[in-house]
Amino acid sequence: MKYNGMPSAMWMMYKNSFRDHLVSDLGYDKATAVRITEKAKPKYREIIEKLPEFEDGDRFKTNIVNCALLVAFLLKMDRRPTVEELTVFYENAMTMPMTKIFCKKAGRIKFTDKDTERQKATAALRAGDRNPYSWTMDYLPYEDGSGYEARFYTCGICTLMKEYGFFDLVPAMCHLDYTMSELGGASIFVREYTLAGGGPYCDCGYKKKT
Repeated sequence: MKYNGMPSAMWMMYKNSFRDHLVSDLGYDKATAVRITEKAKPKYREIIEKLPEFEDGDRFKTNIVNCALLVAFLLKMDRRPTVEELTVFYENAMTMPMTKIFCKKAGRIKFTDKDTERQKATAALRAGDRNPYSWTMDYLPYEDGSGYEARFYTCGICTLMKEYGFFDLVPAMCHLDYTMSELGGASIFVREYTLAGGGPYCDCGYKKKT
């Protein structure tokens, strides 16, 4: 995956937020947070450049880039955070104003024909069958018309986090699904299983708000 382009833009967008939340959520002093951020940048680029190119139409490239960003910071932190600590840190670092705008925009088209076609196209692509850093899913609309489930059988985040020794921290990233659904304003996120938790799949359910 080439660094120039979206991965570079994602670094510029989120680096200050990650740096600031090292202080507010993980207790680092400002000088140490700056040092960690400076060291994370070349590591992030290194991680990105080891990743394969994603296929056209694979909308999960953003997800793996976000994961690479977190991994780079984890590798340069002075101590390994707990799942609980990292859950708070990652949620707060990611939910900056631009992310909230993105979520609101996604919420406006949730459950529309455009959203349905996008989910079907992603399910048909099955990119995770060929790229271990992507996802394979089924699109399962609820019979009562109350929403749908995206059921994932492979997870690029699990692959990348395991590769760098952070598989046990994957639940901290999984939690963001609830936050982003809430920020979108159109759906209630429900889930019973995760691959990271040893489940047979990740069932990401979106129920229409009434």
